[in-house]
Amino acid sequence: MDDEVQRPEYEFGAGILHVFGRQLKLFRERAGLDRAEFGASAGYSASTIASFEQARRIPPPKFIDRADEVLGAGGVLCASKEEVAKAQYPAFFRDAAKLEAEAVEIHLYDAQLVNGLLQTEDYARAVFAMWQPLLDEAVIEQRVAARLARQEIFNRVPAPHLSFVIEEAVLLRPLGGEAVWRGQLEHLMLIAEKRNVVIQVMPLSRQEHAGLAGPFTLMETKDGRRIAYTEVQGDSRVHTELRKVRELERTYGMLRAQALTPTESLALIEKLLGER
Repeated sequence: MDDEVQRPEYEFGAGILHVFGRQLKLFRERAGLDRAEFGASAGYSASTIASFEQARRIPPPKFIDRADEVLGAGGVLCASKEEVAKAQYPAFFRDAAKLEAEAVEIHLYDAQLVNGLLQTEDYARAVFAMWQPLLDEAVIEQRVAARLARQEIFNRVPAPHLSFVIEEAVLLRPLGGEAVWRGQLEHLMLIAEKRNVVIQVMPLSRQEHAGLAGPFTLMETKDGRRIAYTEVQGDSRVHTELRKVRELERTYGMLRAQALTPTESLALIEKLLGER
């Protein structure tokens, strides 16, 4: 029964991870190194090397670069780096994750929970722990790591422009408990201080609301392509047709006009923190 529940959660990246793991083991054995010796050279423990070889953990890009160098793989391991990185994400999010990483502008509307780009580690772990069907602990940790890795976008140079419209109901929902909830709201206030980030709250008191059809993301790439992304219940779609993208751009413009200003939004978050 457990295998039936878990198998779909591993399918999204299991193939490439197993191939990479076998290649890594073959190159290590060809170099005449046991896991401890190789781990010492690469900066990882023997147990972590075993996890990479057995496809139980997703190797980070810096490990792949180092492994290729230490084992004299001649670029074979590095050639898998992009596909291995994709294995961090469920299949339905892979295309969007790649576009997100390259975007120069991202605009997001969220109605159910804090957007992944804004989540704390504890909040993200709570979200994945509640996922149905239930996720295996290893998958939860992979998903959390991938979510935090996405947040490197805040450190990119040049910095992309990011704007968020969040439903007030999302801020009132204490997912993970009081401590996790407070930490998440405090994190939102810190992120909002960044010059390239705008956070607005859509208050429950509004009598008009342009976003009743659900959450979505708008992105613009460095070559000027404008793209929309929608997702519900694990079904997702990347929209590139101009008519659809323009429709969602108009919707987002209305949402920003109807939402609280950035200053008012931060004041509301601060108020919520002070009330508990």
